[in-house]
Amino acid sequence: MNVKRNYKDSIFRMLYLDKKELLSLYNAVNGTHYTDVDGLEINTLQNAIYMNMKNDVSFLFNFQVNLYEHQSTVNPNIPLRDLLYVSKLLQNIVKDSDLYGATLVKIPAPRFVVFYNGKEHQPERRVYKLSDAFSKKQDEPELELMVTVLNINAGNNAEILGSCKTLREYMQYTEKVRRYAMQMPIEQAVERTITECIKEDILAEFLKKNRAEAMEVSIFEYNEELHLANLRREGYEEGLADGIERGISQGITQGITQGVQDLLLDILGDIGIISEVLEAAIVEQTDIDVLNGWVKIAARCSKIEEFEEGLRRSL
Repeated sequence: MNVKRNYKDSIFRMLYLDKKELLSLYNAVNGTHYTDVDGLEINTLQNAIYMNMKNDVSFLFNFQVNLYEHQSTVNPNIPLRDLLYVSKLLQNIVKDSDLYGATLVKIPAPRFVVFYNGKEHQPERRVYKLSDAFSKKQDEPELELMVTVLNINAGNNAEILGSCKTLREYMQYTEKVRRYAMQMPIEQAVERTITECIKEDILAEFLKKNRAEAMEVSIFEYNEELHLANLRREGYEEGLADGIERGISQGITQGITQGVQDLLLDILGDIGIISEVLEAAIVEQTDIDVLNGWVKIAARCSKIEEFEEGLRRSL
């Protein structure tokens, strides 16, 4: 079964598909001063979203495979997601090696970093461990994966933000979008932010070259963040229904359908691993009322299995 999904890029990912900017971010995180980008190889999986393993950027450099992701919501499941993702990456890296031979196959050392700039209060730096999710706790886990989460909101990780101009300006850009979105419609907020940032030399060259796409992506990101926040509030269903109604009246039914599909996948991704069969069922479902009902079921679940059971009962 072939399932193709077209997920919009994020501003973060767009910025760091540039090798020069990505090397600057690597240097800031690791306290290094590399300048030659020739040794940096971006190897982000292009079709990983099919298995619910979306990642902003992964790259090989200095004998490391680095997985960098931006998040605006807290997600303690990131170690498990990164485990699945890096397994696929390493599979690609060693595909021509003899894993059954007598010679040790060398692999790059993995490093996992999340850049957090959500509105919930979070520490400046924290580490999520895969072993925290184990049903049976172990003093010395035989399988471990650690993800470093760096808070890049103003007042946090000043050394890293001071060392990486693009990351600092990305933080300033997102802060402006959120501030203006509290005063005006999101479309106007993003337009004002982009205009101001160009004048103030904040991501100026990037925004000049990519103005239209940056506008579209920023609106999508803000709406996605808003949806996730609404799921954690009582009465989110009324807001979702109102948004759907307004969208239909504007003649954008197709966009709303994909938006609700994406929202549902995000909710489920926070509570477990989505199977190929379940994801295919969501992608192929185009009835907005049915999808809306599934979102309501998902919002009440804490495990994928609970959602699947609720789905069976609703059919």
